Amino acid sequence: MAWALKLPLTDEVIESGLVQDFDASLSGIGQELGAGAYSMSDVLALPIFKQEESNLPPDTDNKILPFQYVLCAATSPAVKLHDETLTYLNQGQSYEIRMLDNRKIGELPDITGKMVKVRSIIRVVFHDRRLQYTEHQQLEGWRWNRPGDRILDLDIPMSVGIIDPRANPSQLNTVEFLWDPSKRTSVFIQVHCISTEFTMRKHGGEKGVPFRIQIDTFKENENGEYTEHLHSASCQVKVFKPKGADRKQKTDREKMEKRAPQEKEKYQPSYETTILTEVSMLINLLPTATPQDAQQWLHRNRFSQFCRLFTSFSGADLMKLTREDVIQICGPADGIRLFNALKGRVVRPRLTIYVCQESQQARDQQPKHENGDAAANTFFVYHAIYLEELTAAELTEKIAQLFNISPRQINQIFKQGPTSIHVLVSDEMIQNFQDEVCFVLDTMKGI
Repeated sequence: MAWALKLPLTDEVIESGLVQDFDASLSGIGQELGAGAYSMSDVLALPIFKQEESNLPPDTDNKILPFQYVLCAATSPAVKLHDETLTYLNQGQSYEIRMLDNRKIGELPDITGKMVKVRSIIRVVFHDRRLQYTEHQQLEGWRWNRPGDRILDLDIPMSVGIIDPRANPSQLNTVEFLWDPSKRTSVFIQVHCISTEFTMRKHGGEKGVPFRIQIDTFKENENGEYTEHLHSASCQVKVFKPKGADRKQKTDREKMEKRAPQEKEKYQPSYETTILTEVSMLINLLPTATPQDAQQWLHRNRFSQFCRLFTSFSGADLMKLTREDVIQICGPADGIRLFNALKGRVVRPRLTIYVCQESQQARDQQPKHENGDAAANTFFVYHAIYLEELTAAELTEKIAQLFNISPRQINQIFKQGPTSIHVLVSDEMIQNFQDEVCFVLDTMKGI
């Protein structure tokens, strides 16, 4: 059996190179990868000719992130190559963060006629793992010594394009706001704590601890709540007393100028702005996480359906749960996933399938042995598709991403059944796929 994509015959589809071979046969596919690789009943069809493969970037290269956040402050020149950038900030000074949308127009459709907004949460957190585990105590100590002050503030008069800015009095290191990705948005922040306030000794001259500025962005769900995670990014900073950051930047620059040319090559140049780097969704949950942080962690790690069950659970509460506890609460499959995620293990996708973009025509043109089998040195490249929701809509979106086209250009997906009939792929069909099954993709002209 095979799958086929049904696409409308538009100029865009023709130019994309997808509509190349409408009548490709599927004979001999089961023998392509040798015995036991996959059977005829496990094959799905869709062609990208072999000569075009070199134009396809690897999965991990040239990745376009949905958003980009740019902190308008220079990076230090005293950072070695391949190390993370470090940026110096002055206490209480307003710094601009430009909120940029890298997605193509239309990926957040405006079907209601209302402005499409997202919510971003900015936090100042500790970079060092030791301080992360004692974050609650550290922040409470700072609150005690600085009553009425905040660690992080928004400079609202300077900011552009932000809506409904908020600063929760109980969360000194967090601010949040709504913004429209289609419009220019710049948020100005002020950090009021300095790095040396959290060093263990206070005799003067100590190195200050680094912080992280982290931004998490969410979109609105069907209930009007901003809980669906879109993107997270962060950067490393140190905060000095007023004008201290400028002096430190100057000192670093002078030190680098005195180094030999071959030594300078080991260090990064200083950039005028700091680009926040993407943070993995599988962020380890810390015991110090508040119930709100724990809710966000559950959403990011694809446990949204259990958020209500764990509404009042902090990070420590979740991490106290045993394997038996989470299995009893969430069921065997999701319970084991959640337990592994809480322990910092890699969470496997619910379903993995492998798809080949090689056209059937190209397969048929491969040299064969006398017995009709493909030559031993012939191989075809497959791409992994990871599914979580197990729906036809999700599969359509993932295949569209693979071919760099819009999901709207794919009308329907079929799986070739007995006697070459075309069976419409449904949610139920996908939910009954075997894990790690192989398919060959082919296209057919839309009716």
